[in-house]
Amino acid sequence: MVTIRTAALILAALVPGAVAVSAGVPPWSAVAVIAVVVVLAVSIDFALAADPKALRLKRSGDTAVRLGEQASSELSVHNGQDGTARLLVRNAWVPSAGLQKHNYTFSLRPGQRVALPEDFKPTRRGDRPSLGVTIRSFGPLRLAFKQATHHPDWTLRVLPRFESRKHLPEKLAKLRQVEGATAIRGRGQGTEFDTLREYVPGDDVRSIDWRATARRNDVMLRTWRPERSRRVVCVLDTGRTSAVRVGDEPRLDAAMDAALLLAAVAQEAGDQVDLIAADNRARAVVSGVTGRGLLPKLVNAIAPLQPSLVETDFEVIISEILRRERKRSLVVVFTALEPGALGEGLLPVLPKLVARHQVLIAAVHDPALAELASTPVTDATSVYEVAAGTRALMERQKISVALAKNGVSVLDCPASTFASQVTDAYLALKAAGRL
Repeated sequence: MVTIRTAALILAALVPGAVAVSAGVPPWSAVAVIAVVVVLAVSIDFALAADPKALRLKRSGDTAVRLGEQASSELSVHNGQDGTARLLVRNAWVPSAGLQKHNYTFSLRPGQRVALPEDFKPTRRGDRPSLGVTIRSFGPLRLAFKQATHHPDWTLRVLPRFESRKHLPEKLAKLRQVEGATAIRGRGQGTEFDTLREYVPGDDVRSIDWRATARRNDVMLRTWRPERSRRVVCVLDTGRTSAVRVGDEPRLDAAMDAALLLAAVAQEAGDQVDLIAADNRARAVVSGVTGRGLLPKLVNAIAPLQPSLVETDFEVIISEILRRERKRSLVVVFTALEPGALGEGLLPVLPKLVARHQVLIAAVHDPALAELASTPVTDATSVYEVAAGTRALMERQKISVALAKNGVSVLDCPASTFASQVTDAYLALKAAGRL
């Protein structure tokens, strides 16, 4: 392949060619000489260009980064050939990877290696792959070049933001109070025996331990703590309703953020946390992970998830839960309060789940509905907007009532407080001994 310099060479050769023609040289002879000179120069330049296929490429650096943060890696290019390589490197990634610089121009002497910096600021969650590295190798005169595309295998995994981690200290403080581990200790409402202490006027007389009272010759009271080693199952609905954007992000991302905060607090409480992400089939499952490895495992499992434009099959989800979770658990279903999806899909199969588990439906409230319902009525269009918003809110209320009648707790709140309120609901159930 030739460069623009070849065109410049041809134009430059026309000047002496025109002079030669004016001096009596036949035009065809002048054209032939110019053509031979140009072809010869281009051929020699092309032959002296290094082979781009023979260059060795290697990547190193970050393979994961949280959304909103920066990552960096290096692309190493090594010239193992005898001649100097004059290169133009085009580093191609998907646009959402946020690569700051794509093009590099440099020369490599024989045996030399260069490390090209790659700085990323991703704009989307999930796996952001490299599309390839295209290399152009020029000859000494840069009249011609050879080109090849390499595909060094590398993927940058962009993890969820987990913005709700800012609430973690507050939630852990509430957890310590629930478990009676703070100085301001209330009577634990669980069923696991904790300690004995002396009776204080105002205590519940039902908690008096009469055997200990007889031994100590003083009225002794049993204190309790919420149960540990319980099970919490986070269910992410990845169907079509999870693709609805609430604010700047899909509803699925808000559910992920809430699930991570809930898992972090439940882990500190000593509870077992499992996760199932599904629509018409299971997309990701995390089970049996304990200790400090839980959150990294959850984050890596949900990072590549994207909403699927299919109807969620709740019968498949409930069957998966019942198959995996033999012990009674708190099942938190992150979904949308959509009458069609829940009324036709979930309600018919819900009794099987409620019979064995404590169920909480957690939904992100779409502020657009409240805005429609409160639209000032100024013309016919605004009347229809108010009617549409009011009807949607009434349908959400109706499905909430139907779920509550089936023994399900329903949480419907805006995205800004969603993660915090889901974790508060878990702590409230734990304090009440309902897990």
